[in-house]
Amino acid sequence: MQPARSALVVATVAALAALATPALAQTPKAAVQGVTDTELRDAIERAVGEARSTPETRFEARRRARDAAEDAIAALRTQGYYAYEVQPDVIDRDEDGGGEPPRAVLIIKPGPRFRFAGAGVEWVGAEPLPEVIISAEQAMAIRRGAAGKAADVLAAEGRIVAAIQKRGYADAEPGVREVIVDHADHTVRPTFRIVAGERVMMDGVTVEPAGRTGPAWVVSLAPWKPGDVYNPEQVAELERRLLDTGVYDSVSVTLRPADKADAEGRRPVLVALVDRPMRTLELSAGYSTSEGAGLDVRRTRYNQLGRADTVTYTLRLAELEQRFEARLTLPHWRCPQQTLTMVAGLYDEQTDAYDAMGFLATGDVTRRFGKTSFVTAGLALDASRSAEKTQINNATIRGAERDILTGSVLGAVSLDRSDDPLDPTRGWRVEARAEPTVAVGDLQALYFKVQAQGSAYFSLDEDSRTVLATRLKLGSVFGATLADVAAPRRFYAGGGGSVRGYAWQAIGPRLADNTPQGGLSLFEASFEGRYRLTGRWGVVVFIDAGAIGTDAYPQGDDFSVGAGLGVRYDLGFGPIRADIAVPLDKREGDADFQIYISIGQAF
Repeated sequence: MQPARSALVVATVAALAALATPALAQTPKAAVQGVTDTELRDAIERAVGEARSTPETRFEARRRARDAAEDAIAALRTQGYYAYEVQPDVIDRDEDGGGEPPRAVLIIKPGPRFRFAGAGVEWVGAEPLPEVIISAEQAMAIRRGAAGKAADVLAAEGRIVAAIQKRGYADAEPGVREVIVDHADHTVRPTFRIVAGERVMMDGVTVEPAGRTGPAWVVSLAPWKPGDVYNPEQVAELERRLLDTGVYDSVSVTLRPADKADAEGRRPVLVALVDRPMRTLELSAGYSTSEGAGLDVRRTRYNQLGRADTVTYTLRLAELEQRFEARLTLPHWRCPQQTLTMVAGLYDEQTDAYDAMGFLATGDVTRRFGKTSFVTAGLALDASRSAEKTQINNATIRGAERDILTGSVLGAVSLDRSDDPLDPTRGWRVEARAEPTVAVGDLQALYFKVQAQGSAYFSLDEDSRTVLATRLKLGSVFGATLADVAAPRRFYAGGGGSVRGYAWQAIGPRLADNTPQGGLSLFEASFEGRYRLTGRWGVVVFIDAGAIGTDAYPQGDDFSVGAGLGVRYDLGFGPIRADIAVPLDKREGDADFQIYISIGQAF
């Protein structure tokens, strides 16, 4: 590696280390004295909080101390300290007027920590069923001898009410609780008074107003049958299923009041839907020095069929690709949490490696498990006419056009445990896909294509100002040689979503005139440090690496590395990014640097 490139790597690593340096702490609102227990002291200091500046006058310092004292008392009670003494005070300047400005101080004597000496539940009005009483007492979960924290009392009351409601008592609510704080033996004895009400049976679903949605379709999504015992989790699940479709501005699912019950005592569930605008038009653009400019126009229609369907027409105009496609999405197809997606489109691609045009049709079914786990199965049919460059006697020529009909079966799994789809700061993502593929026509082949990608995000501070992100992607084609796989279906690396610093498709084997060949195997890895300077602006440093191999696995000499810097601007829903990167293993034909502009983090 050349000295200049070695220096860039060292500088990039140094910048990554610098990002890990925490931001300067603000000034505590008041200093805490007299508390030796570390856990209690931390809780008090968190409650007291920080100020942006030190007080300039004794009056201001005194006011801060009084305000901080109230916060400290709340923290003490929350932690189970009720025999406390909290004295707000001020430390003055030196008598000659020099030295530090006045400071707010809290002098605290926590006293002994009070303990729970038992707890009980009293029923106001009719008692619920015996098994529900047992569930309520178990949900209370206050252990004799545990710290008598005020927060634990409130949490226990909430758990009792939730446990009762979950078992059919929809109108259950807390009464006036009694909490005896005994300063003689330093104990806390809470008694929870609960109004259970009547056990409720649910009826069917009423949709008012229905808008463009068919009421029968909404009824089919309900996870209960008329006559089932009320369960708030089932009511919430129906609301989630409707919100997940993305076609409503708001969704409300509520149990009707007792006076709306039918002759059998069953109460209907009211669903209120507010449709989003039926049509939307979106424009987006991107730019990179290797791929040029690109414009996407997306026209979307919502809920035309009355079952939360989405129809999207997309036109992409870019220097390397032109594409038009229509997409129909049917959420909760045949059963809840299952989505049918059908796509048909025309495309025309002119890349350094190949030219291709054709028609593509796909259909797949995605099954969701939990909030962000998906399994997908589908079919795809691609009728294309393509030509790739080839080398004959050290001369590169455009090969003959080939008409190929390609069919594939898709199986994929995706798990997302990150905290944000466009700007993650914590968590991880994993996705994998496998495609048995058959090609007929001017090219005949049968092969198995697999690829997998994982990324992880590590926040180095509480407010996620500094984030380290990593990514690994692997892919391979089994059962075929390079000549058996049409150029558009090979693996390529390089570019903004791959290895920055290199042009699109530039990594891997090339012909004599630097035309990319693509390959049968793929390796990509990225390491990125992200630092938020202000509420909107941020900077990143990164190193990307990648390889394309002509066999099932890349070889050691196939690897290329790029590094660079970037800026981010938060648009509210996600960041816009601008990156500049250089190739650290520059070959003939590679540019000195590449620039990328797009929306969302690189990964």
